[in-house]
Amino acid sequence: MAGQIRVLRRRIRSVSSTKKITRAMELIAASRIVKAQQRVEESRPYAEEITRVVTAMASSADLDSPLTTERENPTRAALLVITSDRGLAGAYSSSALKTAEELIVRLREEGKETDVYAIGRKAVTYFTFRGRPPVASYTGFSEQPTYADAKRAADALIGSFLAEPDEDGAVDEIHLVYTEFVSALSQVPRAVRVLPLVIEESTEERPESLPSFEFEPGAEAVLEPLLPRYVEARLFAALLQSAASESASRRRAMKAATDNADELIKSLTRAMNSARQAAITQEISEIVGGADALANA
Repeated sequence: MAGQIRVLRRRIRSVSSTKKITRAMELIAASRIVKAQQRVEESRPYAEEITRVVTAMASSADLDSPLTTERENPTRAALLVITSDRGLAGAYSSSALKTAEELIVRLREEGKETDVYAIGRKAVTYFTFRGRPPVASYTGFSEQPTYADAKRAADALIGSFLAEPDEDGAVDEIHLVYTEFVSALSQVPRAVRVLPLVIEESTEERPESLPSFEFEPGAEAVLEPLLPRYVEARLFAALLQSAASESASRRRAMKAATDNADELIKSLTRAMNSARQAAITQEISEIVGGADALANA
């Protein structure tokens, strides 16, 4: 009986230590959600304005740009998957990877092979373990991405898209899988095509209400250097959304772990108290039995 009590005490101490860790991680993730949301809000005006300008340019001119032209008989696509560098974030990474696998299957059905580009150690490990190592991988910044990180990945993707068809690594399409931050309680994995360019106006304005621009030396000359910046902005926005989603998912997972630790501690404490009471009752019974034996003797 005494041995059982010692075992229960050790388990309670162990669970209490784990609870402290999960509680601390929950608080850290909660603080990062606020900062991540602020970064998303701060980046939104730039993303909306560059989208608005590119939309106006593309809708007002007949441009022949490789970034906006559909390829004939596309056979290969690049897929950039954004996941986390660390675990303990619930279903955040697994949901993004599941969406990526569904997109890969859909592209294969369309007759397109897929080159995977991975952001986050979870994606790198996932595809490497399955014998499909990423063409390029980027790690170490999933929770706090910078524009330089987005530009580094965007340059590699644009380079593969602009490569000649017979070059190694050349692709006909570029797709992006990330996690959209809807709220602290809702994060949704998304799969979008980035190139050839699909203009998505994010404001509520109608295309006919867009301002009329005059371009010097010409719309095509202005749009060529602007389109890569547009791709970088979209990728950076996806990184910020994913970072906020990762922190929100980790906070929720750590809160659930902390609550489970509380319940387990209560259960173990009740078991330990029952064992202690049983030990006391047994000792009293032994004392009473001994006294009765002496009295009868």
